[in-house]
Amino acid sequence: MTKSKVSVDELITSILKAIDEIKADDIQILDLREIENTVCDYFVICTGTSNTHVNAIAGIVQKQVSKAIQEKPWHVEGESNSEWVLLDYVNIVVHVFQKHTREYYDIESLWGDAKITSISQPN
Repeated sequence: MTKSKVSVDELITSILKAIDEIKADDIQILDLREIENTVCDYFVICTGTSNTHVNAIAGIVQKQVSKAIQEKPWHVEGESNSEWVLLDYVNIVVHVFQKHTREYYDIESLWGDAKITSISQPN
């Protein structure tokens, strides 16, 4: 795998723009850089309102990020059941949950040492 020429900031910005465009709920960024033995630098977590919405969020993120900065996820999981779709961009992992699945797994608590930034959305 070749090293990306796109900065982490550009990738996060592109991901957030796509997520905002399709009106995902409860968007948070977990900064994992200060935690030892993490799989990536950041988690971007958001919630969709249904299977269709979760799939749409994951799809638009992939499409918009690819179009804007020519980055594709290294790995994608969960599209078949749409309860929790994971998009692995190596340094950034995007988690798109349905509300009940997000509450059940409670990633924010599991990674409680992470710096969490909530992205406010206009109502």
